[in-house]
Formats: sequence, C-alpha cells, structure tokens
Amino acid sequence: MSGKTRSIRTVIDPEFVIEGAGVRLRRSFGPNRANPMDPFLLFDHFAFNDPIEGPIVGFPTHPHRGIETVTYMLEGNTRHRDSLGNTGVIGPGDVQWMTSGRGIMHEEMPKRGPEGRVNGFQLWVNLPAAEKMSQPRYQEVPTDTIPIVEEDGVSVRVVAGAYGDEVGPVTEIAAQPLYMDVTLEPETSFRLPVSEGHSAFAYVLEGGGSFTENEFVEAVKMVVFEDGDSVHIEASSDLHVRFILVAGAPFNEPIVPYGPFVMNTEEEIRQALADLRNGTFVQD
Repeated sequence: MSGKTRSIRTVIDPEFVIEGAGVRLRRSFGPNRANPMDPFLLFDHFAFNDPIEGPIVGFPTHPHRGIETVTYMLEGNTRHRDSLGNTGVIGPGDVQWMTSGRGIMHEEMPKRGPEGRVNGFQLWVNLPAAEKMSQPRYQEVPTDTIPIVEEDGVSVRVVAGAYGDEVGPVTEIAAQPLYMDVTLEPETSFRLPVSEGHSAFAYVLEGGGSFTENEFVEAVKMVVFEDGDSVHIEASSDLHVRFILVAGAPFNEPIVPYGPFVMNTEEEIRQALADLRNGTFVQD
C-alpha cells in the first residue's frame, strides 16, 4: 500500500447528547464493543454559546478506569480537580492528557471566556490490557509549549506526533498518537504521513475543504479515513478550513465499555464497580 493517500471511509454528522449534569455536547462517536475507531473511544465537541442554555453545570465528580482522556480548549476554560489532590485550569490553547489507569475520581467544570463562549474537545483513548491498571498520571500541556508551524498559508499546532521538524509535547502514549490543530487558508493544501494500519480522522471545525478524492466536507462534521500512508487536504479557492487531525495505533483487543470505564472483560467491569462500592477504587 506504499504511496497510498487515504480516501474517505465515512463522514459523520455529530449528534447532540446530554452528559454530566446536563451538559449539551456534539458527539461524533462513543464507546462501542465493536470498537471501529480503535484505539479511540469517544470524541466530543462542547460549545456553550447559546444564552438559553443557562448556567454551565459541568461534570461533577466521576470515576475513570482503563482509558486516557484528552481535553483541548479553544475558548473559555475548564477547572479540574481529582482524588489524587491535583487541581488546575485548562485555558485557551491548553491540553490536558490524563491517563486514568487503575482508577481516578475527578471533576471538570467549564467556564465561559470573556466573549461569553466555551469551545473545546474531549477525546477518549483506550489503554492496552497491560496498562489498564497502571499508575494514573497527567501530562499538562500549556498553550505556549505547543509548537506551531506556519508556512504558505498553513498553520499546524502539534500536540502529539511530528510535523516537519516539530514534535508535540505529549509523549509516552501507548497508542502512538497524532493530535494536531490545522488551519488552511484558501488555495492551500496539507499533506502528512500517517502510519499504515493506524486509525485516523479529521474533525472539521471551521469552513470546509476537500479531503482527498475532491470530496468537499464542511464544518461541523467528522471525516473518517480509510487505510493508507498519508492524508491530503485542500482548501478551496474562497474558503479556509480548520480541523483537528487525530491518528493512532489500534490495540486489536476486545473491549467492554461501561460508562466511564473501558476494560477488556466483563469481570474487570464488575471488579471496578466492586472497588467503587468498597472504597478501594482509588489507591495511593
């Protein structure tokens, strides 16, 4: 398959869902036993920009086990705290890559920015069986540590993976992820090598462009790519396009999702629930 640009497998129109304490989200996909996006489990876009939505109530304390959660903010911020004593604020341009491992309790409370808007994303990444009960950890990535490559009308923020000579600050992730925020001005194009066999998608956030095969896709939609060794996106002559590009290596393991837990067997899910009941879910 050498030299094969990835074509489009499908285009997803995100659905509105309610999560947390009544938070309205655009969800492109969620955890599923069939696991078609392996190693990725969920992708949500939260944008609280309608005054009738009222106060933002957020995501009160809840558990996670067996996954990584990735929060990327564009506008507003998210205040977080957890059972290990960590607290902080994820502001515009910041990323938090949390590896829940064997178990963590945390809360996330979004807050509107100066313009009255909140805009951000959450991605769930699976952990392989060998790491599901690992020590929880965070990679806090302030906006000023994320490299930006700008050339010929193309701007790329590199959170994870590499673009040209720039390497993203998120490292040591089992899924070997690419995570980039890409903007193309009109009449520009973007090409990036993506390892064969890896899952890949692009979430079109603004404008629209051609995602191979001259198939035009506009915001707000998700492009899921077929296999190949690169992606190629072109902006049209009169419209820019901005998208979040994500790719990673599948684990090819069975999964059992149950709410905020994703394990490999039903017995492991029962154990997670028992640990919650017994007060042994979080360990020092």
